Amino acid sequence: MNKDTDHISIVMAVHDQAELLEKNLPLFLDVAGEAGAQVIVVDDMSADKTPDVLKRMQAEHKNLYTTFLPQSVIINPSRLRLALSVGVKAAKGRYIVFADISRPPISGEWLTGLADGEAAVVYSSRKNDAVTHVVATELEDLRSLVMKTERKGEHGHRGHWMKQRRGLYDAFAVKRERAFDAVNYFDQRVHGWKLAGLRLSTWL
Repeated sequence: MNKDTDHISIVMAVHDQAELLEKNLPLFLDVAGEAGAQVIVVDDMSADKTPDVLKRMQAEHKNLYTTFLPQSVIINPSRLRLALSVGVKAAKGRYIVFADISRPPISGEWLTGLADGEAAVVYSSRKNDAVTHVVATELEDLRSLVMKTERKGEHGHRGHWMKQRRGLYDAFAVKRERAFDAVNYFDQRVHGWKLAGLRLSTWL
């Protein structure tokens, strides 16, 4: 990543998370606004007030783009991966930051601290307001880390148990041309020896 943040798009998928959107989306929008970045939220068939919250916030923020994932008749192995793909297609940035509404940025360094590289993960310590980045020259170098955190059957960013060993992070950033490859790291079914391999192949 480089520091040309006006070419960054933050992409996230939500489902029935109206309260979290009310609380955390303004934090994303503030950081993105300061950096000239774009925020894209894909609503996956929410049944709560999520659509109303997004409609109101989109009217108030020019850098927010919202869309939705309808109930598809096509059998898809993962609605999350489909939603993120929709977000990538709508993104204008040369860099895509996959984020989670439950893990808001704590400072502008969340974006501006991204160093040159093909991919990066962003960590925040809310105890001391510190932001750090793990940068990789190749997307594949972060594959095990992301899949360990985002695998199906766990809680992704919302997990708490052994969160450091599970690789809990705030965001996963990648160059646009590799964004669809990166989407495939999310929401995978990983069990048994494959899960053990992910744990052994990551350093957290």
